[in-house]
Amino acid sequence: MTDSSSKMPEIVVVLTTQWRGQAFGYAGDPNATTPCLDALAEDSIDCFQTVTPHPFGVFARAAFLTGIPCPDNGICDYYDSLPSHVITLAHCFSALDYETAFFGKWQLYQRDPNALVVGEEHARIRVPDTYRGGFDFWEGFEGGFLLNDCYFHGSNIEEPTIIEGYQSDVIIDRFIEYKNNREAASNCFSVLSFDAPHPPYGASAPDVGAIDPQAILLDASVPEDADIRNVARKELGGYYRHIQATDRAIGRLIEFLKTRDWENTLFVFTSVHGDMHGAHGLFRKGWPHEQSVRIPMLISWPKVFKIPRRDPLLMSLLDLGPTLLGLAKVKGSASSPAEMKGKDLSEPLMLRAEGPGYQTISMPTVPPFEKQCPYVWRARRTIEWTDVEPEKESPFALDH
Repeated sequence: MTDSSSKMPEIVVVLTTQWRGQAFGYAGDPNATTPCLDALAEDSIDCFQTVTPHPFGVFARAAFLTGIPCPDNGICDYYDSLPSHVITLAHCFSALDYETAFFGKWQLYQRDPNALVVGEEHARIRVPDTYRGGFDFWEGFEGGFLLNDCYFHGSNIEEPTIIEGYQSDVIIDRFIEYKNNREAASNCFSVLSFDAPHPPYGASAPDVGAIDPQAILLDASVPEDADIRNVARKELGGYYRHIQATDRAIGRLIEFLKTRDWENTLFVFTSVHGDMHGAHGLFRKGWPHEQSVRIPMLISWPKVFKIPRRDPLLMSLLDLGPTLLGLAKVKGSASSPAEMKGKDLSEPLMLRAEGPGYQTISMPTVPPFEKQCPYVWRARRTIEWTDVEPEKESPFALDH
């Protein structure tokens, strides 16, 4: 933990979409080409039991940025907008004299439910200054799932404008430009938010060759049904291409940060949820199963976490914000507002305290999309099992 005489860390959070916790070389997935994140894992705390608070992007993003689960943070339905008055991590870090910056996918402003979710209509929505979560610098896009040639707007781009290139690369380019143009003396809390490896899985990924679907090894829980297995393999071919391309982009980001004060950079790689990809005969997210709810959580801070480890700490994305505030705080200051329900797990990460015995996960509503979980549920997850309480059905347990 830092004290009043220590320089507070630079903080960079990389937040991906639909990247399940199992889909890495370091996690044992033979299909995943992730050399950059494998290398990061070797020098990080790998909190491999981390889960999302809500296995759907809008809800998980709102919970992460506020430290408050849905619907208590103002997001109940998929098309809800995060209220402009809500206190976010940007406000909390500003109170600790951090500059704050956001890049990439927002997905927390008003969207037309009658417009196509994938495409230019949602991509060209302009998020007003008052709905950008209190970040000092904001440059991104509301939605659209355009993995190439995406629209960006924000602090230095008045109207949504196409920036050509692979989205993951462009977000990192914009972040690097921002860092190179700001004063090095002040610390910054930055969030880089990526669509990848979210569908459309058929979108191109630069310099990554096609993956033979028949060469993909499926999860043991994928049933023998030929149709399910064919769909899973076809989608996974694109999924792993975008994983490989985004891993390479993140490697470039880390190399840039290593030219600066990497020793005192608190770097986090995570995701908002996973994807079933045919496991148990199911697809997409929203489900209470491990493939949907368990997410990656790599935490690197070379100055403080000198010995890397795999840690079974039961963490949630909801806890990440309060935990970062706890790690970065000046001695004697409050770590997070009382309104935040996420737990400050900085002491367990420092091996000074025990972590929680369980995590709570939920789907607050049913989004109007195919293949997603069709019921509302709440669950209590331990390392061994998840007890699920559907809103209108009998409870059941999932043995991990």
